[in-house]
Amino acid sequence: MEPPEDFMDTTLLLDALRRAHLADPDPDAPIRIDRLRRLETALQAWESRLVAAIHADFGHRSAAESGLFDITLPIADIRFARRSLRRWMRPRRVAVPAYLQPAKALLRPQPLGVVGIIAPWNFPVYLTAGPLAMVLAAGNRAMVKPSELTPATADVLNALLTETFAPDEVACVTGGPDVAANVAALPFDHLVFTGSTAVGRKVAEAAARNLTPVTLELGGKSPAILAASADPQRAARRIAWGKLANAGQICIAPDYALVHRPLIGPFVDSLAEAMRRMLPEGAASADYGAIVSDRHRTRLESLLAEAEAAGARVIRPVGAAPGPGLRRMAPAIVLDPPPDLRLMQEEIFGPILPVIAYDSRDEALARVADGPRPLALYLFAEAAEDRQAWIARSLAGGMAVNDTLLHVACNGLPFGGVGASGTGSWHGEDGFRRFSHMKPVLIQSRLNGGFLMEPPFSGWKARALRIFRRIV
Repeated sequence: MEPPEDFMDTTLLLDALRRAHLADPDPDAPIRIDRLRRLETALQAWESRLVAAIHADFGHRSAAESGLFDITLPIADIRFARRSLRRWMRPRRVAVPAYLQPAKALLRPQPLGVVGIIAPWNFPVYLTAGPLAMVLAAGNRAMVKPSELTPATADVLNALLTETFAPDEVACVTGGPDVAANVAALPFDHLVFTGSTAVGRKVAEAAARNLTPVTLELGGKSPAILAASADPQRAARRIAWGKLANAGQICIAPDYALVHRPLIGPFVDSLAEAMRRMLPEGAASADYGAIVSDRHRTRLESLLAEAEAAGARVIRPVGAAPGPGLRRMAPAIVLDPPPDLRLMQEEIFGPILPVIAYDSRDEALARVADGPRPLALYLFAEAAEDRQAWIARSLAGGMAVNDTLLHVACNGLPFGGVGASGTGSWHGEDGFRRFSHMKPVLIQSRLNGGFLMEPPFSGWKARALRIFRRIV
């Protein structure tokens, strides 16, 4: 049985990219910087078309929000890479043990070759262009597969990348889940996937057949913690923003809030008020996004319906959604939902925030530790003791103190998960290293002691070897 045509197409594209890499396996800094400049220039020139396409795919998304997240953030990553690239590319000297001196040892970054990028729908430009910038900075070629759930944006990205890069520099393939599965099955030198944990497992399985290394940025239930020393108003404002941005369709959005019991009342009141301020016209507010598809909105509504049927108290601070045809969903706060609800078992990925009370720090730490490792953890605490305890005793892909989401905008910090929330990381120098092979090189001196290790081991050489083994 012959492979499907789209698989043949992606195989031919990969072959072309690999031949181009082999012809220039270690491009110099000016070539890499030129590719980064072209990507930056294209994002700027195509911004209006990209923002319009995102709006069309979602049914509504604020131009300000799309411009910030999908254009400004990747451009910031590109500029940071351009400024830092020559330093990142320098070989790094490492220590040499006394018994190998006067040899020199170094780590030399080398491009891996061809990297595949399977991008998600929630930030369809940023989570394509951001990883691509690091892949290009490391000197690689790339094949990009945008999400089929944002088809208009995928078409614009395809046109942008085709105009900006030669087909053997960056190739873009569009299509449905079958095309994505074909891309995941290709023998890349590295594969980047951003998306759900369930799909991430399938991508990892497909890549494993080729022993392709993967970077998986998945998700999970990222908690927001209000310690006993938290300022509930400050916490409410930043959690509200983190939950309402892109209507909660963010892999690092606060998934639920764990609140020290005495702070529950002030926090919930402040959270509701913050949501009303940010959405002055309710779910119809111009700066509030729509849910990406009817299927996704139906799922979110079913989560809320199940919670209400189980007796959980649901607060809708801005009222109901404006209408069934608009895919807008009003934010909801769910107080103390039972732990067996789907709301508490699945990543929510929408504007619903469960709020759970706790009585002691150890109880809250244990609750977080008992679940899968989250992609992000947000701590709100004014006391240094609370901050130090959570930083030391919690494990998450990333952490922000007294804020949400913004650790991802810090170019100097890696971004990735741990355990079920992902493997590997990208951003800044960590992204450059992720998409490079840090090749170990030992440069031996003309005069060295290597002859001591050459047989035969007799006489004075045997005695010298015994002394050497004692002092190593």
